[in-house]
Amino acid sequence: MAFAGFGGPVVRQRWVDAAVTVAFEELEPVSAFPVVPGRRWGPGLWWSATTGRHVAAGSNAMRAQLMVLDRDPDVVGLAGRPVRLLWHDEQRRGRSWTPQLFARRADGTALIADCPSHTGAGGERALTAAVMMERACEQVGWIYRRLAPLEPVLAANLRWLAGYRHPRNQVRPALTAAVLDAFACPRPLIEGVEAVGDPIEVLPAAFHALWHGHLHVPLDKPLHERVLVQAGTLPSSEAHTAAGPDREAGGVGVREVP
Repeated sequence: MAFAGFGGPVVRQRWVDAAVTVAFEELEPVSAFPVVPGRRWGPGLWWSATTGRHVAAGSNAMRAQLMVLDRDPDVVGLAGRPVRLLWHDEQRRGRSWTPQLFARRADGTALIADCPSHTGAGGERALTAAVMMERACEQVGWIYRRLAPLEPVLAANLRWLAGYRHPRNQVRPALTAAVLDAFACPRPLIEGVEAVGDPIEVLPAAFHALWHGHLHVPLDKPLHERVLVQAGTLPSSEAHTAAGPDREAGGVGVREVP
């Protein structure tokens, strides 16, 4: 396998050794994300509320998956393209694959993922690489997934809440506490907000609490001022990545705001 060393050149190391010793979540991309002519979007950066740093992202589909993982309380580190796997096929030909996303979990394990925009993205080469990535991750107790695109409503809701992910939207501790207290019992969003104060000031704090899981709304339905809000604890994204199998990819699926 290969990875970009801390501020240095690309390093090659045995996979099983590197998985134990290398903090991939701290590394820069081992190679740049490609720019595809004709597309309205391209590579960019996602500011992570989890790490307080930017993560390289290569596509809208990847940014959507970063959005999901950035809300996951079990995720403590994120990186884009920090490692490339190298191997030989049955004909002894050299092969390689650079997965798009690395997420470190609190227990020290990791999720390595690709973020296709549709099931067949990447063609046969991607599907073959997915099998090899799964085997490699199994060797070290990690997980590899091809993450399925999010449903449109879920993606839209997460994009909206992500706009309030930055700590500046906490405003004041006293206001945050008042917002959480206002929704100790379930009630419509606008009612709880107006009970605290001016919606212009209170709504950013409420959306910030929703992003971080201190408050809860159903995200599979459009957000609106009468949506029912209640106290909540954000579930792990494993609930997403363990459902909705992408059979052709040999994996399963989950779904920037500037």
